[in-house]
Amino acid sequence: MSEYNPKILAVLCNWCSYAGADLAGSSRMHYPTNVRILRVPCSGRVDPMFVLKAFKSGFDGVIVLGCHPGDCHYAKGNYYTRRRIPLLKNLLANLGVPEERFHFEWVSASEGARFAELVTEFTAALKELPPMGKMI
Repeated sequence: MSEYNPKILAVLCNWCSYAGADLAGSSRMHYPTNVRILRVPCSGRVDPMFVLKAFKSGFDGVIVLGCHPGDCHYAKGNYYTRRRIPLLKNLLANLGVPEERFHFEWVSASEGARFAELVTEFTAALKELPPMGKMI
């Protein structure tokens, strides 16, 4: 029997988080390979429907990473994200998605090690849960 390896969608800001993921890869840092990356221009562009569609498509977890507040390439896109995330978490809870399946953090371009650590921790947390399947 094979080990359960959760499918994770990582929605990454092009200017910071994606660059951090790229740094982790080019530095040959080890992190799970079960992450699929969706690069967006800004975390402010993350529509809650992206997250819902990911769960509907069978992803076991979604992680959204954006620039630190004050470092947004588009001035205030991450402030919009910061306001939208609690509403999204509430929507997911109302739909019956456990809060452990969604994670949001700030990751800058120079934080490749932080990206690798977050993905590793998120994968480990999801392995403690049963597969999500197409629940929504």
